Amino acid sequence: MSMEQRPQLISLTDAAADRVKMLIGKTDKPVLGLRVGVSAKGCNGMSYVVEYAEDESKLEEVVEDKGVKIFIDPMAVMYVLGSTMDYVEDKFHSGFVFDNPNETGRCGCGESFSI
Repeated sequence: MSMEQRPQLISLTDAAADRVKMLIGKTDKPVLGLRVGVSAKGCNGMSYVVEYAEDESKLEEVVEDKGVKIFIDPMAVMYVLGSTMDYVEDKFHSGFVFDNPNETGRCGCGESFSI
C-alpha cells in the first residue's frame, strides 16, 4: 500500500518570487524569507497574513521555490495546502494574492475568504 503524496504546500509565480526577492533586498535587518499565515477576520472569516520571517520556528513548514523561502505558520497549513502565491500590480491594487483550491468563498473586496 503506497502513501499518497500531498500536494506542494504552496508555490510561487515568477512575479511573487521577484517581489519577495525585492522586498528582502530592501530590509535593514537580516530576513530569511516571508511568513504566510491566516487570521480570523474579514466578512468571510479568514484573511491571509504575509510578513517578514527574521527567524524560523521549529513547527513551521518551509517551502523553497524559485530562489526564495516561504515559512508557513503551522496553524495555516491546512488552509493554504496546494495554493499558489502571486503578486499583482494594477492601477487600483498591488499585493500578494492567493489562488487557493481550498476556498469555498471570497468576499467582494478580496480581503477575506472561507474554507
